[in-house]
Amino acid sequence: MRPIIRTRQDAIAAVGAPPQAERFVAIDVETTGLSPRAGHRVIEIGAVAIEEGHIVGEFATLIDAGVSVPYAVQAIHGITDAMLAGQPRPEEALPLFSRFIRESTLIAHNAPFDLRFLRHEFARLGLGLPHPHRCTLALSRHRLPRLADHSLETVYRHLFPEADFLRQSHRALEDARLAAKIWLKLGGG
Repeated sequence: MRPIIRTRQDAIAAVGAPPQAERFVAIDVETTGLSPRAGHRVIEIGAVAIEEGHIVGEFATLIDAGVSVPYAVQAIHGITDAMLAGQPRPEEALPLFSRFIRESTLIAHNAPFDLRFLRHEFARLGLGLPHPHRCTLALSRHRLPRLADHSLETVYRHLFPEADFLRQSHRALEDARLAAKIWLKLGGG
């Protein structure tokens, strides 16, 4: 006689646990410049976790990397040296970020940029970042080839024309939120 399955626990006992849902984490970093090889560092990380097509968590931190933020870069994201004073150091922030992302597939708009910086920061601590990744910039170029450009803002406004969108500066968590919404809207996960 086959078992009667009435509850989730009964089902798991009879056939085993269902596979874990794939977890995606949309990420964004703010930096002190354009190249880790030039000594530029990550000073902010924002991340949005997605499971089964729903946003299930967020992570954000400023990071005091011990370097000054050039004025031209401050004009882009608005992060100043004073804002970074007293914030977690990389050796504190990156392990917390690593626990948040777990074994997720990472999502970013212009993923090579963000991942180059994150891999550099992880390597400085003797850690790896072997996570698979997807790029919403590449995805939007493929799925929306007629857009005038494929900046994060342009893609978001195209996909969500009804959204009240006022952007004062690039900040990591807000950009990660936009990338997550673009990923979901374009059927990425």
